[in-house]
Amino acid sequence: MKQMNEYMNELERSCRENDFIDRRLYDEYDINQGLRDEKGNGVLTGLTNISLIKSFDRKNGVKEPCDGELWYRGYRVEDLIGRLGEDEMGYEKIAYLLLVGEMPDEKQFADFHSVIGTLMALPTNFTRDVIMKAPTDDIMNTMTRSILTLASYDKDLKNASLENNISQCLQLISQFPTLAVYAYNAYNYYQNLESMYIHYPDSDLSPAENILTMLRPDKKYTKTEAKVLDTALILHMEHGGGNNSTFTTRVVTSSGSDTYSTIAAAMCSLKGPKHGGANIKVMDMMADISEQINDVEDDEEIAAYLEKLLDKETFDRKGLIYGMGHAVYTLSDPREKVLKSYVEQLAAEKCRTNEFRLYEQVEKLAPQIIMNRKHNSVCPNVDFYSGFIYDMLSIPKELYTAIFAVARIVGWSAHRIEEIVCTDKIIRPAYMSVMKKKEG
Repeated sequence: MKQMNEYMNELERSCRENDFIDRRLYDEYDINQGLRDEKGNGVLTGLTNISLIKSFDRKNGVKEPCDGELWYRGYRVEDLIGRLGEDEMGYEKIAYLLLVGEMPDEKQFADFHSVIGTLMALPTNFTRDVIMKAPTDDIMNTMTRSILTLASYDKDLKNASLENNISQCLQLISQFPTLAVYAYNAYNYYQNLESMYIHYPDSDLSPAENILTMLRPDKKYTKTEAKVLDTALILHMEHGGGNNSTFTTRVVTSSGSDTYSTIAAAMCSLKGPKHGGANIKVMDMMADISEQINDVEDDEEIAAYLEKLLDKETFDRKGLIYGMGHAVYTLSDPREKVLKSYVEQLAAEKCRTNEFRLYEQVEKLAPQIIMNRKHNSVCPNVDFYSGFIYDMLSIPKELYTAIFAVARIVGWSAHRIEEIVCTDKIIRPAYMSVMKKKEG
């Protein structure tokens, strides 16, 4: 083992030496690292009619930050949520809009709901033979393995027609809640030595209701709990074609690969800590704040802690205030603004208002401190409150990123369909070689 470790250390040293590229070359050749220019703006790589993200206005040719906006198929997302009934679950209705491009009428929605319910069931013995084999706390990995295995059960796997691709997308949208919860239940049984229960999904329930039903031993939930989770899923459904997992979806789709492989690739992208999972960091940070301060309503004490965060003197010593800032939004994240009102309602129901007040204090103070220190305008993002929501819903941390995937599978599917409809060209960006030729 010692020899192997020494060998791997030698390989690591060689890789670091031979793979290093001088950062000055990126400036010399005008290369945008991460497909973002020097101001952080994304390089245009395609067109989409699915969603729109707005974070600035142009006045006299100058970009000026504005309150963030998120539009799904021509509708502001807050308007879509606002027009739903008080207890209405909107996931399927908004999913139809993103996939098809128009709001469903009563019959169209009834048919869509029926199809989703029909496709919900997993193949016979799939839970035993696939999900319960090699369980792990990495639920995203378990789900990805399940997605790829589902391809083996699809007799029309190689049918590349648009109709078949839509059918496959609908199947995965329907099955994602079950794949996520069952993966956790298997892990919880085998690794945590807790009791295991497998509740079948109910085709009459919404995805949010099914998640809560399948996750809880007694299958019970309140209307508020279901509504808040449903709203969180809608807000996470789609966020443009440029986010890493959606771009991955379009890249793999453009190669002609099948739906299962494409969505599995998107899952691998989403599980990366730079993409999904940010809400877990927020939760851990807030727990640390609670332990280190005496008065959760003392602005000066909270501000002092946040200053220490930026100075890398506390928590994980990374110099970050998690949940603050976004690659696109500067003044406000529209998703966070919508979610916050539901968080307050759920916190009151769960008798956790004091914790909510601490979140509010950090939300108020952090942008001011960051502006004073770094002269950057930042706002709380959707991840600032989402982890708190999941915690109040008794959703374990292992499922946080998986719940994100349950929502984003809709956006991935919409972009896959649009890519198939609009172009048959493979996405192939260029890389400039700076290799030095060697003699001999």
